[in-house]
Amino acid sequence: MTNDATRIPNVLTIAGVDPSGGAGVLADVKAISALGAYACAVIAALTAQNTRAVTGIHAVPPDFVRRQIDTLYADVRIDAVKIGMVGQAPVIREVADALAQWNPPHVVLDPVMIAKSGDALLEKAAVGALVEGLLPRATVLTPNLPEAGELLGERAPETPREMRRAAERLRGRMAHDGERWVMLKGGHLTHGDAVDLVTDGDRMVELAAPRIDTKNTHGTGCTLSAAIAALLPQSDDALTAIRRAKDYLGAAIRASGALSVGSGHGPVHHFHALARAR
Repeated sequence: MTNDATRIPNVLTIAGVDPSGGAGVLADVKAISALGAYACAVIAALTAQNTRAVTGIHAVPPDFVRRQIDTLYADVRIDAVKIGMVGQAPVIREVADALAQWNPPHVVLDPVMIAKSGDALLEKAAVGALVEGLLPRATVLTPNLPEAGELLGERAPETPREMRRAAERLRGRMAHDGERWVMLKGGHLTHGDAVDLVTDGDRMVELAAPRIDTKNTHGTGCTLSAAIAALLPQSDDALTAIRRAKDYLGAAIRASGALSVGSGHGPVHHFHALARAR
Protein backbone atom coordinates (compact mmCIF):
# COMPACT_ATOMS: atom_id res chain seq x y z
CA MET A 1 0.00 0.00 0.00
CA THR A 2 1.36 3.43 -0.99
CA ASN A 3 0.79 6.25 1.51
CA ASP A 4 0.04 9.87 0.61
CA ALA A 5 3.64 10.97 1.24
CA THR A 6 5.10 8.60 -1.36
CA ARG A 7 2.16 8.29 -3.76
CA ILE A 8 2.96 9.33 -7.31
CA PRO A 9 0.44 12.03 -8.31
CA ASN A 10 -1.77 11.60 -11.37
CA VAL A 11 -1.85 14.81 -13.41
CA LEU A 12 -4.32 15.45 -16.21
CA THR A 13 -3.63 17.77 -19.13
CA ILE A 14 -6.58 19.01 -21.18
CA ALA A 15 -5.12 20.55 -24.31
CA GLY A 16 -4.46 20.28 -28.05
CA VAL A 17 -2.04 18.07 -29.96
CA ASP A 18 1.06 19.52 -31.62
CA PRO A 19 2.44 16.79 -33.92
CA SER A 20 5.98 18.18 -33.61
CA GLY A 21 5.92 17.38 -29.89
CA GLY A 22 7.19 20.76 -28.76
CA ALA A 23 3.92 22.12 -27.40
CA GLY A 24 0.47 20.96 -26.35
CA VAL A 25 -0.36 17.58 -24.88
CA LEU A 26 2.88 15.89 -25.96
CA ALA A 27 5.01 18.57 -24.29
CA ASP A 28 2.80 18.42 -21.21
CA VAL A 29 3.17 14.66 -20.89
CA LYS A 30 6.95 14.98 -21.16
CA ALA A 31 7.15 17.69 -18.49
CA ILE A 32 4.79 15.91 -16.10
CA SER A 33 6.71 12.66 -16.50
CA ALA A 34 10.12 14.33 -16.10
CA LEU A 35 8.97 15.80 -12.79
CA GLY A 36 7.92 12.53 -11.22
CA ALA A 37 4.17 12.49 -11.82
CA TYR A 38 1.98 10.21 -13.92
CA ALA A 39 0.51 11.97 -16.97
CA CYS A 40 -3.04 11.55 -18.26
CA ALA A 41 -4.41 13.50 -21.22
CA VAL A 42 -7.72 14.63 -22.66
CA ILE A 43 -7.54 15.88 -26.24
CA ALA A 44 -9.45 19.14 -26.79
CA ALA A 45 -8.17 20.00 -30.28
CA LEU A 46 -6.03 18.67 -33.12
CA THR A 47 -3.57 20.84 -35.00
CA ALA A 48 -1.48 20.51 -38.14
CA GLN A 49 1.65 22.17 -36.80
CA ASN A 50 5.43 22.16 -36.90
CA THR A 51 8.13 24.42 -35.49
CA ARG A 52 7.35 27.11 -38.10
CA ALA A 53 3.58 27.32 -38.48
CA VAL A 54 0.11 26.08 -37.64
CA THR A 55 -1.54 25.12 -40.94
CA GLY A 56 -4.81 23.75 -39.61
CA ILE A 57 -6.95 23.25 -36.50
CA HIS A 58 -9.62 20.59 -36.04
CA ALA A 59 -11.81 20.92 -32.96
CA VAL A 60 -12.82 17.84 -31.00
CA PRO A 61 -16.62 17.77 -30.49
CA PRO A 62 -17.43 19.28 -27.07
CA ASP A 63 -19.48 16.30 -25.91
CA PHE A 64 -16.57 13.98 -26.69
CA VAL A 65 -14.17 16.17 -24.70
CA ARG A 66 -16.59 15.82 -21.78
CA ARG A 67 -16.85 12.07 -22.28
CA GLN A 68 -13.06 11.75 -22.14
CA ILE A 69 -12.96 13.66 -18.85
CA ASP A 70 -15.86 11.79 -17.22
CA THR A 71 -14.61 8.38 -18.31
CA LEU A 72 -11.15 9.11 -16.96
CA TYR A 73 -12.46 10.40 -13.64
CA ALA A 74 -14.71 7.38 -13.25
CA ASP A 75 -11.60 5.24 -12.88
CA VAL A 76 -8.51 7.35 -12.13
CA ARG A 77 -7.71 9.57 -9.13
CA ILE A 78 -6.65 12.97 -10.49
CA ASP A 79 -4.45 15.11 -8.24
CA ALA A 80 -4.04 18.14 -10.51
CA VAL A 81 -5.34 19.40 -13.85
CA LYS A 82 -3.56 21.57 -16.41
CA ILE A 83 -5.72 23.28 -19.04
CA GLY A 84 -4.06 24.47 -22.25
CA MET A 85 -5.47 24.90 -25.74
CA VAL A 86 -9.26 24.52 -25.58
CA GLY A 87 -9.96 26.50 -28.75
CA GLN A 88 -13.71 27.11 -28.79
CA ALA A 89 -16.38 28.37 -26.39
CA PRO A 90 -18.49 25.14 -26.40
CA VAL A 91 -15.41 23.11 -25.44
CA ILE A 92 -14.56 25.60 -22.68
CA ARG A 93 -18.06 25.34 -21.25
CA GLU A 94 -17.90 21.54 -21.17
CA VAL A 95 -14.51 21.63 -19.45
CA ALA A 96 -15.78 24.17 -16.90
CA ASP A 97 -18.85 22.02 -16.16
CA ALA A 98 -16.67 18.94 -15.75
CA LEU A 99 -14.35 20.76 -13.33
CA ALA A 100 -17.38 21.87 -11.31
CA GLN A 101 -18.53 18.25 -11.08
CA TRP A 102 -15.20 16.60 -10.31
CA ASN A 103 -13.61 19.45 -8.29
CA PRO A 104 -9.89 18.70 -8.72
CA PRO A 105 -7.67 19.93 -5.87
CA HIS A 106 -5.38 21.92 -8.22
CA VAL A 107 -6.10 23.54 -11.61
CA VAL A 108 -3.42 25.31 -13.66
CA LEU A 109 -4.86 27.44 -16.46
CA ASP A 110 -2.56 28.37 -19.34
CA PRO A 111 -4.76 30.61 -21.55
CA VAL A 112 -3.30 29.46 -24.86
CA MET A 113 -4.31 32.01 -27.49
CA ILE A 114 -1.44 32.43 -29.96
CA ALA A 115 1.23 29.96 -31.11
CA LYS A 116 4.91 30.91 -31.17
CA SER A 117 4.51 31.24 -34.94
CA GLY A 118 1.86 33.95 -34.41
CA ASP A 119 -1.08 31.74 -35.45
CA ALA A 120 -4.30 32.07 -33.42
CA LEU A 121 -5.20 29.05 -31.27
CA LEU A 122 -8.26 30.45 -29.46
CA GLU A 123 -11.30 31.90 -31.20
CA LYS A 124 -11.94 35.56 -30.29
CA ALA A 125 -15.50 34.66 -29.31
CA ALA A 126 -14.17 32.12 -26.79
CA VAL A 127 -12.22 34.59 -24.62
CA GLY A 128 -15.30 35.56 -22.64
CA ALA A 129 -16.19 31.92 -21.99
CA LEU A 130 -12.66 31.30 -20.74
CA VAL A 131 -12.77 34.30 -18.38
CA GLU A 132 -16.22 33.39 -17.03
CA GLY A 133 -15.92 29.62 -16.95
CA LEU A 134 -12.30 28.73 -16.24
CA LEU A 135 -10.65 31.67 -14.44
CA PRO A 136 -12.77 31.19 -11.30
CA ARG A 137 -11.68 27.54 -11.10
CA ALA A 138 -7.94 28.10 -11.52
CA THR A 139 -5.46 27.59 -8.70
CA VAL A 140 -2.71 29.11 -10.84
CA LEU A 141 -3.19 31.27 -13.95
CA THR A 142 -0.14 31.59 -16.26
CA PRO A 143 -0.69 34.20 -19.02
CA ASN A 144 2.02 35.95 -20.97
CA LEU A 145 1.66 39.68 -21.60
CA PRO A 146 -0.43 39.53 -24.83
CA GLU A 147 -2.70 36.94 -23.22
CA ALA A 148 -3.11 39.14 -20.13
CA GLY A 149 -4.23 41.99 -22.36
CA GLU A 150 -6.78 39.77 -24.09
CA LEU A 151 -8.16 38.47 -20.79
CA LEU A 152 -8.55 42.03 -19.49
CA GLY A 153 -9.88 43.44 -22.76
CA GLU A 154 -7.07 45.97 -23.15
CA ARG A 155 -3.61 46.30 -24.68
CA ALA A 156 -0.83 44.14 -23.33
CA PRO A 157 1.25 45.51 -20.44
CA GLU A 158 4.39 47.25 -21.69
CA THR A 159 6.21 48.18 -18.48
CA PRO A 160 6.87 46.52 -15.09
CA ARG A 161 4.38 48.93 -13.50
CA GLU A 162 1.68 47.96 -16.00
CA MET A 163 2.51 44.30 -15.36
CA ARG A 164 1.83 44.78 -11.65
CA ARG A 165 -1.54 46.37 -12.31
CA ALA A 166 -2.48 43.64 -14.79
CA ALA A 167 -1.47 40.87 -12.37
CA GLU A 168 -3.57 42.44 -9.61
CA ARG A 169 -6.61 42.82 -11.87
CA LEU A 170 -6.34 39.23 -13.14
CA ARG A 171 -6.11 37.97 -9.55
CA GLY A 172 -9.29 39.91 -8.82
CA ARG A 173 -11.14 37.88 -11.47
CA MET A 174 -10.24 34.57 -9.85
CA ALA A 175 -12.06 32.99 -6.93
CA HIS A 176 -11.20 34.31 -3.47
CA ASP A 177 -11.37 31.06 -1.52
CA GLY A 178 -8.24 29.00 -1.00
CA GLU A 179 -4.80 29.47 -2.53
CA ARG A 180 -5.08 31.28 -5.90
CA TRP A 181 -2.15 32.69 -7.84
CA VAL A 182 -1.46 34.63 -11.02
CA MET A 183 1.92 34.10 -12.69
CA LEU A 184 2.25 36.88 -15.25
CA LYS A 185 5.14 36.00 -17.54
CA GLY A 186 7.26 38.98 -18.58
CA GLY A 187 9.28 37.46 -21.40
CA HIS A 188 7.75 39.79 -24.00
CA LEU A 189 9.39 42.82 -22.38
CA THR A 190 12.60 43.33 -24.31
CA HIS A 191 14.94 44.93 -21.77
CA GLY A 192 16.88 43.38 -18.91
CA ASP A 193 16.25 40.00 -17.34
CA ALA A 194 13.07 38.06 -17.99
CA VAL A 195 10.95 38.88 -14.93
CA ASP A 196 7.74 37.06 -14.06
CA LEU A 197 5.33 38.47 -11.46
CA VAL A 198 3.57 36.09 -9.11
CA THR A 199 0.75 37.25 -6.83
CA ASP A 200 -1.91 35.75 -4.59
CA GLY A 201 -3.58 39.11 -4.04
CA ASP A 202 -1.58 39.85 -0.88
CA ARG A 203 1.99 39.20 -1.98
CA MET A 204 3.68 40.25 -5.23
CA VAL A 205 6.83 38.22 -5.90
CA GLU A 206 9.32 38.89 -8.71
CA LEU A 207 10.96 35.85 -10.28
CA ALA A 208 13.84 37.03 -12.43
CA ALA A 209 16.10 34.98 -14.68
CA PRO A 210 18.74 35.92 -17.25
CA ARG A 211 17.54 35.74 -20.84
CA ILE A 212 18.80 32.70 -22.74
CA ASP A 213 20.07 33.32 -26.26
CA THR A 214 18.20 30.65 -28.21
CA LYS A 215 15.32 30.34 -30.64
CA ASN A 216 14.27 27.06 -29.02
CA THR A 217 11.26 28.43 -27.19
CA HIS A 218 8.45 26.45 -28.81
CA GLY A 219 6.03 25.27 -26.13
CA THR A 220 7.62 27.06 -23.19
CA GLY A 221 4.24 28.18 -21.86
CA CYS A 222 2.81 24.67 -22.15
CA THR A 223 5.84 23.18 -20.45
CA LEU A 224 5.80 25.68 -17.58
CA SER A 225 2.12 25.24 -16.79
CA ALA A 226 2.38 21.45 -17.00
CA ALA A 227 5.40 21.54 -14.70
CA ILE A 228 3.46 23.60 -12.15
CA ALA A 229 0.58 21.12 -12.30
CA ALA A 230 3.00 18.22 -11.76
CA LEU A 231 4.65 19.93 -8.79
CA LEU A 232 1.60 21.31 -6.97
CA PRO A 233 0.71 17.93 -5.40
CA GLN A 234 4.40 17.44 -4.53
CA SER A 235 5.00 20.85 -2.90
CA ASP A 236 4.05 22.47 0.38
CA ASP A 237 2.49 25.47 -1.35
CA ALA A 238 1.82 26.91 -4.80
CA LEU A 239 4.66 29.43 -4.72
CA THR A 240 7.18 26.65 -4.12
CA ALA A 241 5.74 24.68 -7.04
CA ILE A 242 5.92 27.77 -9.28
CA ARG A 243 9.56 28.44 -8.36
CA ARG A 244 10.53 24.82 -8.98
CA ALA A 245 8.69 24.76 -12.31
CA LYS A 246 10.43 27.95 -13.47
CA ASP A 247 13.82 26.45 -12.57
CA TYR A 248 12.95 23.28 -14.49
CA LEU A 249 11.92 25.24 -17.58
CA GLY A 250 15.08 27.36 -17.50
CA ALA A 251 17.24 24.23 -17.44
CA ALA A 252 15.17 22.70 -20.27
CA ILE A 253 15.70 25.81 -22.41
CA ARG A 254 19.44 25.91 -21.70
CA ALA A 255 19.75 22.24 -22.71
CA SER A 256 17.65 22.63 -25.87
CA GLY A 257 20.71 22.88 -28.11
CA ALA A 258 21.19 19.13 -27.71
CA LEU A 259 18.05 18.61 -29.80
CA SER A 260 17.65 19.04 -33.56
CA VAL A 261 13.92 19.36 -34.26
CA GLY A 262 12.72 21.45 -37.18
CA SER A 263 13.99 24.72 -38.62
CA GLY A 264 11.80 27.20 -36.75
CA HIS A 265 11.35 27.71 -33.02
CA GLY A 266 12.64 24.42 -31.66
CA PRO A 267 11.41 22.66 -28.51
CA VAL A 268 12.97 22.68 -25.08
CA HIS A 269 14.69 19.56 -23.74
CA HIS A 270 12.12 18.18 -21.31
CA PHE A 271 14.30 15.25 -20.24
CA HIS A 272 17.54 17.19 -19.80
CA ALA A 273 18.15 15.75 -16.32
CA LEU A 274 17.84 12.18 -17.60
CA ALA A 275 20.21 12.94 -20.47
CA ARG A 276 22.83 14.27 -18.03
CA ALA A 277 22.49 11.18 -15.86
CA ARG A 278 23.33 8.78 -18.69
